[in-house]
Amino acid sequence: MRAAILRKPAPFRENPLSIEEVPMPVPGVGEALLKVLACGVCRTDLHITAGELPQKSKDLIPGHQIVAEVVQSPSSAFPSGMRVGVSWMGGVDGTCSYCRADRENLCDDPTYTGYSRNGGFAEYATARVDFLLPLPHGLSDVAVAPLLCAGIIGFRSLRVAEVRRGQSVGLFGFGSSAQLMIKVLQEWDCRVYVSTRDATHQKRAREFGAEWVGEATDRPPVDLDAAITFAPSGDVVLAALGSVAKGGIVAINAIHLDRMPQFDYDKLLWGERQLRSVANMTRKDGRDFLKVAEEIHLSPSVETFRLEQINQAMLAILDDRTSGSAVVLPSAMLCADSDVRNGNPAGAKPGKEQA
Repeated sequence: MRAAILRKPAPFRENPLSIEEVPMPVPGVGEALLKVLACGVCRTDLHITAGELPQKSKDLIPGHQIVAEVVQSPSSAFPSGMRVGVSWMGGVDGTCSYCRADRENLCDDPTYTGYSRNGGFAEYATARVDFLLPLPHGLSDVAVAPLLCAGIIGFRSLRVAEVRRGQSVGLFGFGSSAQLMIKVLQEWDCRVYVSTRDATHQKRAREFGAEWVGEATDRPPVDLDAAITFAPSGDVVLAALGSVAKGGIVAINAIHLDRMPQFDYDKLLWGERQLRSVANMTRKDGRDFLKVAEEIHLSPSVETFRLEQINQAMLAILDDRTSGSAVVLPSAMLCADSDVRNGNPAGAKPGKEQA
């Protein structure tokens, strides 16, 4: 089969992923063999590929927003031919104190799809059956792919920030995860304020109906009940913290964060304001979010790339040249309802997004 292989982390402009013919994966005990239909590209993939996260596996196949068809499965709950999703959490030990307390996202010995085990930038993949997610019937393969990380982790961020119906909520950064969450928040009758550095994202936030749109570290004109940061920047975190009212919560949605500047406790944190990190997600988060996505007909705009264009997809996200989600497809299975970037795209007009 063909797969995108990361032999050694390197800068994106050096095309660190190579398309190679590799043996078909062999499922282990309790695992399913999957035919990959689509795989979303996430900013975490960029951190892994560039070496900003420590290397966990040699000759890695990245990709953790996998939409697939079951080829072979040991479970009657996931029979052959069923469409399933695979997300970032590829497995947990099930025995540590966190797993026993229903906090598997904090497991002491987790497995990560596309990081500590091979992922979905390939024609086939394997995954633990107990970590497969049934997918909504009403969404296409390319539409559901970004929901499997950007969507689920964004949804968990709302939970970590304890967002409630009718509140004022700030989104700091407006890539794919934020673009999905603004639709959820609007369904919850929340007023949404967006701060983001990219002019295209600012325009998109206005089109999505944000109450107010500002620059990356601008503070909204009202005190917020909660805020979620999507940019991996300490400066943005402090801007969000300075924007919430007393008792407000800031949830940091980032697996990697640059320097955290010193800040004035009295001005920014006092008053029972809270600063929380968002670590991974649980299977319950995935099931709950996909149910919400189906109920509100959540369908992101998407730009698709062939598997051999994976380095282009990474660069498009890095350079903010997508205003919709980037999704990689094996070239033999291109979808008629999506634009495929090929240097001179034809057909549907691209929709885009940043992870």
